[in-house]
Amino acid sequence: MAKVIMVQGTMSNAGKSLLVAGLCRVFAQDGYRVAPFKSQNMALNSFITKEGLEMGRAQVMQAEAAGIEPSVDMNPILLKPTNDHGSQVIVAGKVLGNMEARDYFSYKKNLVPDIVAAFGRLEEKADIIVIEGAGSPAEINLKENDIVNMGLAHLVDAPVLLVGDIDRGGVFAQLLGTMMLLTEKEKKRVKGLVINKFRGDVTILEPGITMLEEKAEVPVVGVVPYMSVTLDDEDSLAESLLPKDMDLINIGVVRLPRLSNFTDFSALDQIAGVSVHYVRDPYEIEKMDMVILPGTKNTMGDLAWMRESGMESAVKKFAQYGPVFGICGGYQMLGQRIADPEGIENVIKADGSEGLRGLELLPMETVLKPEKVRTQTSGSMEITEGALAGFSSHRIHGYEIHMGETMAVDAIKPLCHLDQKNDVVCQERDGGQRDNVYGTYVHGIFDDKDVAYDLCRLLAEKKGLTLQAEADTDYQSFKESQYDLLAEGIRKSMDMDAVYAMLQDAAI
Repeated sequence: MAKVIMVQGTMSNAGKSLLVAGLCRVFAQDGYRVAPFKSQNMALNSFITKEGLEMGRAQVMQAEAAGIEPSVDMNPILLKPTNDHGSQVIVAGKVLGNMEARDYFSYKKNLVPDIVAAFGRLEEKADIIVIEGAGSPAEINLKENDIVNMGLAHLVDAPVLLVGDIDRGGVFAQLLGTMMLLTEKEKKRVKGLVINKFRGDVTILEPGITMLEEKAEVPVVGVVPYMSVTLDDEDSLAESLLPKDMDLINIGVVRLPRLSNFTDFSALDQIAGVSVHYVRDPYEIEKMDMVILPGTKNTMGDLAWMRESGMESAVKKFAQYGPVFGICGGYQMLGQRIADPEGIENVIKADGSEGLRGLELLPMETVLKPEKVRTQTSGSMEITEGALAGFSSHRIHGYEIHMGETMAVDAIKPLCHLDQKNDVVCQERDGGQRDNVYGTYVHGIFDDKDVAYDLCRLLAEKKGLTLQAEADTDYQSFKESQYDLLAEGIRKSMDMDAVYAMLQDAAI
């Protein structure tokens, strides 16, 4: 039977995902078989496993930290918001359907068997399971039939670490206020408090920590510093999405309202002299060296936003002299038209017709379909047209996750030649290229060794600039180094003896 420990937070983005990843790495370094678990995740950044199943990116990142293959058992329920009051519900890696928030709130107790089954399968493989909560256990309006915070902790008999974010201020009120709103039974589950994202001299906190421990009657087992580690994030509050200064090479990613899978561009952002900017102002487009239309959970809705905001005109103008790259939903937007005959995205024009005109930059049309394509894929990328001509013979590995089929309406060269899908040999063409415009369904296309650097080097050469020579490492190796840095920070700032004691005495 695996030992378990759960990380809950006082709010979203308190650092739960990072702390879980760090603990997974520490336990793995100490020789344990460890796995992450989050019963229910809400995110637009997702991943496809080698079985062709869909899960949240945070648990993929945590699995990497643990040194194991990602599995949907680590994230049995994934909610992907489709609008402000509804989500696509994915259970065990497959789409269950779309639900309004209120309907899902009533339905979710039916998913407890799926959660228990997934957790049970992990227990058979792991010595330690590190569980991540969601939001806060003190969201009293959501506590009925809770399946992700204290409800889950009771279900699997997990001791709880409660994490507060001092960087936002008011961390003592966060932690004490959360404890006050818990029931007595729930309070007994909290075995340690963690102050996260601290900057400065920790001795200044000591009087506050003493008072916090007295009032909460729970020990503070860690003051974790604000660590400069770069890991994949799935949250809309991710720091990578914030504005940044211009650099030698500037890549603009259109920040669509339903932006998804922005981790596609993490490898580009790690190159010295290169900055990835998430752009919502059309006037910023002309400052970029390359523009990317990313994935989206609502392709037609975000296409309409581009048209209304002026972003469509800015991108089309840019395409006359600079490279425009579309991925997944962004690739679909580049075509002549997106049709939705079955009302998948429920975008109906004033004249009653279903579908929208695309940006008309590639001679392709897309028909949305209810079946979701979910595949890991590999092949090669060959660019022979326009501003990126000569960027060829690069191996790529990634995954497809989309609803719809895109077909050429005129002669067009493919962008990628795929030779494997879900470990099955194939010979398929993907995407398209014409003039300065390129599109593909493959997520993670820039992650393979040298792909991101060679692309940015080409952009620099066109400006008469030279990028700093890239170190002999690839993006995956970089991520491994970041997990080690994270584990080192956790060991230095947390009482790991106390954490191990919680694991040994998990029964409440």
